[in-house]
Amino acid sequence: MKPFARALITSMLVAILTACSTNQTTTTTVNSASGGQAVSSNSASTSSPTVVVPTVASIDEALANKATPHDTAADLAWQNADLVEIKLNESSISANNPNVKIDGTTATISAAGTYQLSGKLNDGQIIVDTADKDLVRLILNGATIHSSGNAPIAIMQAEQMAIILADESQNTLSDTVDASANATTTEDLPNATLYSKADLSIAGNGSLTIQANGNDGISSKDGLIINSGTINITALDDGLRGKDYLVINGGTININAQGDGLSADNEEDASKGYISIAGGKLNVTAGGDGLSAITDILIDAGELTISAGGGSSTSISADASAKGLKAGQNLVIAEATITIDAAEDAIHSDNNVTINAGTIGLAAGDDGVHADATLTINGGDLTISNSYEGLESAVITINEGNISLVAQDDGVNVAGGDGSSMQGGGMGRPGRNDSFAAGNYFLYINGGTLVVDAAGDGLDANGSIVMNAGLVLVHGPTAQMNGALDYDGGFALNGGTLVAAGSAGMVQAPDSNSTQSSVLINYSSAQAAGNLVQILDQSGQALVSFTPRKQYQALVFSSPALQQGASYTINSGGTLESSSSGYAQTTANAGGTAYATFSVSEIVTQVGQRMGRQR
Repeated sequence: MKPFARALITSMLVAILTACSTNQTTTTTVNSASGGQAVSSNSASTSSPTVVVPTVASIDEALANKATPHDTAADLAWQNADLVEIKLNESSISANNPNVKIDGTTATISAAGTYQLSGKLNDGQIIVDTADKDLVRLILNGATIHSSGNAPIAIMQAEQMAIILADESQNTLSDTVDASANATTTEDLPNATLYSKADLSIAGNGSLTIQANGNDGISSKDGLIINSGTINITALDDGLRGKDYLVINGGTININAQGDGLSADNEEDASKGYISIAGGKLNVTAGGDGLSAITDILIDAGELTISAGGGSSTSISADASAKGLKAGQNLVIAEATITIDAAEDAIHSDNNVTINAGTIGLAAGDDGVHADATLTINGGDLTISNSYEGLESAVITINEGNISLVAQDDGVNVAGGDGSSMQGGGMGRPGRNDSFAAGNYFLYINGGTLVVDAAGDGLDANGSIVMNAGLVLVHGPTAQMNGALDYDGGFALNGGTLVAAGSAGMVQAPDSNSTQSSVLINYSSAQAAGNLVQILDQSGQALVSFTPRKQYQALVFSSPALQQGASYTINSGGTLESSSSGYAQTTANAGGTAYATFSVSEIVTQVGQRMGRQR
């Protein structure tokens, strides 16, 4: 549930989906990331949205449509005989080579080649300005450079630039002011402590510490690739910026930035403006977004620890952005260890999010994972320890994976919009157009395990739900205006196991279009949190054993074991060891007290008087 403001924000998306939707059956296909498991077609025959940006199933598919990063194979291939030494002598510079022009405490490199910097420069600058069609290689071997008026290292023109951190060396760059702040034009002026107008790569086994007091830490106006090294950045604005692309293949990167941690911001070319993480270790503390890309964020491997905007317990201004990962087009996670604590969404895309694998832990002041168009989970371990809403998108598909989430409002919310509104809402879902939503918003569950702990609706679809396989456990709301299940179109349950416990005021069960039987148990009074529920067959064996975390007055259960024409007993209480999810995979009778008996005679069997709305 979101405030009325979201309805205004999402009007453009609504118009696009309405114009593009057609009456057709939607089929979900599982890719190789889900182990190749066959998945049946989703049976809901309703309108399907056409998204602005096509979804991609893998990082390789995404990269096929992106600009190819520059080649760094030659970065580490040089001959010591060709090395040009540049000595920094605190208040002077020395170099015995005509391609290094020295003017006081400024040295300008005018030709391609390999240059080594060592020593300390109290207040000066190294400039690279070459017209050669070849690589400029700059080795930092114990270099410390401070500049009070400009970027300590500024690559103003080069075919391609490589910074090499010599083995075991410690290097430091620092500045005082933003060189472009008071200029009449900032197009060609450095706005970072390490600034490049050419494709830039960083490698080597040394370290580089950057104190960016004026603006960004490291910035390239073209592409930026980091292959190795230890890089420590403290920045007044962004930590790392690659306009065309920012690629991390390895190394250890520690960033403390008042702006964004990592950024790619080419708005003019859809094949650029992306971030790719293929390895390495990133520790990012950002006042803005942790990682922000105009187009894609593609995470193939590595270890990421991100804090954005002060973390999930921090309130930020309405015009600020403090998301953990923020992509404009596709956000794909293939395999990585990711920990995010964000003041807004932990993972966010203006279009599509695909999670194929990885170990992901999230805490969010707003949504745990949000995609405006589609969210697809094909595998991995995803834990959302805190969120306003756990998963949110216009279309959510869960094929595989282990998902556990805690939400202050809805656990899984199928709705449109950009997710920019935070912690609003209330009774009645103000501003929602249910007649539109029912035809365009879908939750598909085709496998995996989903555990939901929600103070609002557990599964909330402003459209339809289709469940074909998997295990879904809902520890739902205690407030009567919410329900463990809430849908506006239909809920076709065709397979898998569903246990959903919550309040009774807005209770719903799967609908009669389902092919698998379910039972809705309506208790005459609220049951205490931690009170075990078992459904026993006629031989006394348990079909389900579930311990709700919170008080509940209604419970929905469905599994292939629930057979038409059979009779069952509902038991309450008893003693049984269960997992943290509340679900116990056992047929043992816990020795509780019989609450009621029932026989399955319809697709949906009701036990007790139903308090909630009728379907």
